[in-house]
Amino acid sequence: MKTLILDGSLVNDSVGTQVTSALQADLAARNWTSETIILREQKIGNCAGDFFCWIRKPGLCNTNDDNRIIAEKIVQSDLVVYLTPVTFGGYSSELKRAVDHQIQNISPFFATVNGETHHQKRYSKYPSVITVGWMNQPNAQSESVFRHLVHRNAINMYSPTSVCGLVNREAKLEDQLTEWLDQVEGGTSTPAPDLPSPNLTHADSAPVRRVALLVGSPRTKKSTSASLGGYLMEQLAARGIETETIQIYTTFNSAERTRLAFEKLDQADLVVLAFPLYVDSLPAPVIAALEQIAVHRSNVKTSQRFVAIANCGFPEAHHNETALAVCGEFAAQSGMTWLGSLSLGAGEGLVHGVALNELGGQGASFRKSLDLAAAALADGKAIPPQARSLLAKPFIPNWLYKVVGGFGWKQQAKKYGAQSIVKARPYEREL
Repeated sequence: MKTLILDGSLVNDSVGTQVTSALQADLAARNWTSETIILREQKIGNCAGDFFCWIRKPGLCNTNDDNRIIAEKIVQSDLVVYLTPVTFGGYSSELKRAVDHQIQNISPFFATVNGETHHQKRYSKYPSVITVGWMNQPNAQSESVFRHLVHRNAINMYSPTSVCGLVNREAKLEDQLTEWLDQVEGGTSTPAPDLPSPNLTHADSAPVRRVALLVGSPRTKKSTSASLGGYLMEQLAARGIETETIQIYTTFNSAERTRLAFEKLDQADLVVLAFPLYVDSLPAPVIAALEQIAVHRSNVKTSQRFVAIANCGFPEAHHNETALAVCGEFAAQSGMTWLGSLSLGAGEGLVHGVALNELGGQGASFRKSLDLAAAALADGKAIPPQARSLLAKPFIPNWLYKVVGGFGWKQQAKKYGAQSIVKARPYEREL
């Protein structure tokens, strides 16, 4: 069995090295070949969210760096092992940066899997996956979110067998790895876990005076995330609340801009994060920013509240729930009070970066949802259930979304002369 090990550990985290060493020994004993890639040492740019890997060079990321090499190795492997510290119940930013690029290995067209909308396969064969995570100390909530994320990734990436393992530091590592490899060999996936809800506070707190919006989309001001978050900021500003917008993609890549962002965040009573869904979780740069914010907040003792707004390209808004659970864990681990979330499905198809006030009647339910959220948040209260249900309500039937979406992808590919190769398989293993 051909095995690829992707080490997503951060600098100065030796657990990845320990797991890799023990894993390589077990794989060699089974006569399985293996290759290890330490992701933090690779040149991997952030996924640009341009979908060029679907419509311009189908099956190939538009950025020609190590992400293409890794994507090819994944397709040509029988087993892929992800190694990562559990980060707010999700993956490290190092691992997530590689995972985000795996959309080139699936098709833009839609399929129904277990009653849900997902993307079709690009390849006829995909590898099994073992995802190994570790935590500094036990955290049942984070563990459950992590297991659920692994399960959702397995569905979207068509893993024939998916095993999730959490390193128990009190048990022998070799025994744990043997058990997980045995599961793969026997074709036994880890059972699908329930997704726990973040601990939501319903207690009244002080009214909000300052709000900071973090926009987590590479399209920055022209994104659906900016449209949703921006409208919310407008409604809060109309209530006399000071607002500040911080673009994650153009801020946290500079030490000076990061320092200034920390100052703005420290002054806020409420922090709002708006982001697009990337492979069942937050985009890698957003996770990296949250990692930095969490470290900063460990030295800052302020009472703050946190809210998240997610949007995805599937018509069912519930695809966002794993990512929003990660946001809830970030709030808990950063000492923030979680005031809930909002979730939009198929937002890119309707909003597409357009200001909500310009959408007319089509955007009425979106605006109503955010109006309700603004009224509650201004008083320091949690986002009300009605606001959540309004934004999450599908605005187009699933079957119609699939038809229109499929036609749309073909038309976009036609602009680049790629309409005849949208189902190309550039990484297919030669027999």
